[in-house]
Amino acid sequence: MAIKPPSAAKVPIAPLKSPITAFVPFDYAPFPFRGLIPDSGKKFIDKVDGNRKGHVSSRDNSVHWEDETFNDNRVLLYLPQGFDIRKPALIIVFFHGNGATLSRDVLDRQQVAAQLAASNLNAVLVAPQFAVDAADSSAGRFWQRGVFKKFVDEATQKLALQYHDKRVEGAFKPSKVVLVAYSGGYLPASWSLAVGQIGSRLHGVILLDALYGQIDKFASWIERARGAAFFFSTYTESTREQNEALQSELADANLRYASKLPKQLRPGTVAFVDSGLDWTHHNDFVTEAWTQNPLTWLFSRIPGYPNGKRAAAKSAKSRPAPR
Repeated sequence: MAIKPPSAAKVPIAPLKSPITAFVPFDYAPFPFRGLIPDSGKKFIDKVDGNRKGHVSSRDNSVHWEDETFNDNRVLLYLPQGFDIRKPALIIVFFHGNGATLSRDVLDRQQVAAQLAASNLNAVLVAPQFAVDAADSSAGRFWQRGVFKKFVDEATQKLALQYHDKRVEGAFKPSKVVLVAYSGGYLPASWSLAVGQIGSRLHGVILLDALYGQIDKFASWIERARGAAFFFSTYTESTREQNEALQSELADANLRYASKLPKQLRPGTVAFVDSGLDWTHHNDFVTEAWTQNPLTWLFSRIPGYPNGKRAAAKSAKSRPAPR
């Protein structure tokens, strides 16, 4: 009888020794999108010029061509150094504003990954590409019922693949989600709350000078969530009126909210914070709001998900970009 050699001991799954950054195509990315715009019932792709197809902007009637603006199905995945899959973890889903790309803006200018790494939160980042470098807030496939849930489910699979270890395939499945929207990211965020069907998996919502509309959808979600999730909105003069309108709706529904910085972002927290800045600070708001690196400040105040030693965030750059 042949004697089997002793099997090698499995290496324990340990905290990540170095960060992982990847740009990964998704089946349930917001774009490409060939469906209808729900508010109007009109086709999203409503311009044809030879072989090119595009979308006519409701803002200024300019044409955003699909091959340039609405054809990138990549999603930024970032797992910070020290992330520990053995511990409770959060998935931070970030919706960038107008005029943005994942590399130039989400990573470099807005420094979302660096702020997450500095927050001491055991969490990973998932950031889909919306309109590429264009003044457009379209939600794409996130307008469709249930697609945001499918996107998050796909993210758990793609995150696990970054480990190259089958033992973590199911580790991300119970992870809850914090949805962060900046500026024009409000539109896909509002529809994700309204029809995304993510349910109790959503742990909280953060708006960074992003409440430009869809107030009824945010109000409805806050009322449905009650004590099960948190809501935080901070703003400049650019969205002050809309934030005050949402506060008024909540007051009419007898829903309590705070108007100061919370000590912690616990389920049930509803807070609106006036940054004290005027609209000229909007472009740099993700890195310079009421404090430098506001996402680090916010993430570090989500209890229950600690991880490792706090790192230093990169200094903010001031490269301007349109909303």
